Amino acid sequence: MKDIMGLMKQAQAMQQKLQDAQAELDNLEVEGSAGGGVVTVKISGKGNLKAISIDPSLMNPDEKEILEDLIVAAMNDARGKADRAAQEHMQSITKGLPLPPGFKF
Repeated sequence: MKDIMGLMKQAQAMQQKLQDAQAELDNLEVEGSAGGGVVTVKISGKGNLKAISIDPSLMNPDEKEILEDLIVAAMNDARGKADRAAQEHMQSITKGLPLPPGFKF
């Protein structure tokens, strides 16, 4: 019975750590860029767009499609960085836990 209570306490502690980690990810900001930095975006660790910056030289109506492509590329760059940051953060929290291979939060 003692083992079950200890396991329950560990589970509750892990649940709190995971909730804290989710809150931290929402506060984390990562920046992605495209076109050599002419388009940059900032997103939260959860992938919510926070800010976008576009170099004035791109404000040419004839280059609308280029600008759109650069925004998508910058967003994808930022999203990849946010995903890596979230994964690293979660690994540091779950380090030492006997989780099955490939288990993801």
